[in-house]
Amino acid sequence: MKTIQLGQSDLHVTPICLGTMTFGEQVNESDSHDILARSLARGVNFIDTAEMYAVPAKAETFGATETIIGNWFAKNPGAREKLVVATKVAGPSRGMPWVREGKGLTPQDIVASCEGSLRRLQTDVIDLYQIHWPERHVPAFGTMYYDPAKETSETPIHAQLEALAGLVKAGKVRYVGLSNETAYGVHEFVRLAEQHGLPRVATVQNPYCLVNRTWENALDETCHRLNVSLLAYSPLAFGLLTGKYDDSGTTGPDAPKGARISSYESVRKQRWGRPESLVAARRYNALARDNGLTPTQLALAFCYTKWQVASTIIGVTSVAQLEEDLNAWGTELSPELLKAIDAIRLELRDPAL
Repeated sequence: MKTIQLGQSDLHVTPICLGTMTFGEQVNESDSHDILARSLARGVNFIDTAEMYAVPAKAETFGATETIIGNWFAKNPGAREKLVVATKVAGPSRGMPWVREGKGLTPQDIVASCEGSLRRLQTDVIDLYQIHWPERHVPAFGTMYYDPAKETSETPIHAQLEALAGLVKAGKVRYVGLSNETAYGVHEFVRLAEQHGLPRVATVQNPYCLVNRTWENALDETCHRLNVSLLAYSPLAFGLLTGKYDDSGTTGPDAPKGARISSYESVRKQRWGRPESLVAARRYNALARDNGLTPTQLALAFCYTKWQVASTIIGVTSVAQLEEDLNAWGTELSPELLKAIDAIRLELRDPAL
């Protein structure tokens, strides 16, 4: 895999990124280390994590994922230098007081969170430091509409950028990015950075998959023109696009035992747990099989081959899943198959937005 430059930064990453939110919850430390080692051996030079991981978020596993990665770095001298490491500062609490108190994301919060991530990761610098979700109110995580009445912003974007600038100046962060952002947010972060000589965001990490292509409704043009790269997360739609739920009839409590979505109460209430999302996923999965592909191959190839995507973040719970996801690289989708995908989207739109 050739590497891709992220935005205007000098970060060059593989078009597949290893996501790690399962480490410390679904995956124990030993198995997590095996996945990290195999991913690096297969040539993946990019890993993504966050201070709030493992997921589902809870006080007892807060920071566990970064700790597991840091312990792997400590046990494998030289591994850190081979990887581009991305992590995230959580946005406003969203009912997680163990992350931080209050409604905002203050400059002090950003600095303190970065220091915590550096300690857990056992590294001197974070290559890409991302704001996990906006400090202001936005439609995200299954919320469909923007509502001005719900605005609770306390920290201006300019102040957030100044805090990030301090971390870059101190050598603790190389580049900055966003996550779960809107077109307005990307424009505003870039505008203020250029106006005031502050760090320019290199990336946006947003959901992008067959059942959620909302990125193509404005953000693709925004980020193309501003040279900000998409890191696509949930390419398999929390497992819906692997086919594992096709025969279960549900993504709720009766879903296959051990499946991620069956254990995540909050997720079932959000975008991935909607009945409409499962209906759409089944259509895409059937389309894959009709064309000699597995559902996983179709879903990943869709992301791997789209011009909008710089790097696709894959989340796995075993080395076998990792191999399957990496082996899907190089799968080609014919023009006829892409037209069939678009026809399903025209009919069912983006149920997991």
